[in-house]
Amino acid sequence: MANPIARPLNKRVLLMGTCLCDAFYDDTAKATVEVLEHLGISVEFPDNQTCCGQPAFNSGDWTASRKVARHTASVFAGELPVIVPSGSCAAMNFHGNLLQFEENPDPAITSLANRTWEVMDFIYNGLGIKTWPGKFGKSTRLAFHRSCHARGTGTGEAVRTLLASIENAEVVPFGEAEQCCGFGGTFSVTFPHISGKMGNLKLDRILEIQPDLLVGIDMSCLMHLSGLARTQGRPITHLHAIQVLRDTLP
Repeated sequence: MANPIARPLNKRVLLMGTCLCDAFYDDTAKATVEVLEHLGISVEFPDNQTCCGQPAFNSGDWTASRKVARHTASVFAGELPVIVPSGSCAAMNFHGNLLQFEENPDPAITSLANRTWEVMDFIYNGLGIKTWPGKFGKSTRLAFHRSCHARGTGTGEAVRTLLASIENAEVVPFGEAEQCCGFGGTFSVTFPHISGKMGNLKLDRILEIQPDLLVGIDMSCLMHLSGLARTQGRPITHLHAIQVLRDTLP
């Protein structure tokens, strides 16, 4: 379910940059800061943050995952909202890193769960911004891939509504939109052939509508799909939704 407890407490937030932003997609984190500052939000970035713990959890190493989760909870301690430009990492946080298996869950992790927002959900449902004053220079067809971890949250509606409100933007539906892209974090490493086939199925449906831009809320999904497209000689331009908001501002 979406995170019903978390609400912006003031105009300060903490940014969780995520591993992929740190290693490959720093502009996504930069766009997050620029958009939030445009909205009057002061963004703080704890420099001792590491990972949410999801890779270890998905690999079955729950002991290591809990250790990383506790570190994350200590880094982001307090009352400020924690903003994440990733539905996957946000879900790992606000599901309490699945530490409900413990008899006495760490209250710091519960607190983090209740204060975590995926960035588009935060803008739309947390700040109440329902339209975006952006503009594409020409008519632009957008294909929006909603990541699996965004299911049951407010992110999907937030992205579709905000993108559709941009002048000259058209969010075009495509077949089998609810299918997984096949990445699944360590799943793509453990089962590369299955992952690739899932990704190609998704990519085929996206390319059928001939979008100008593939938009997502997880750079992991976009990395997977764009990598498949590039190696097959059918590249597709892709951006995180927060980059679209930033880049279409007047």
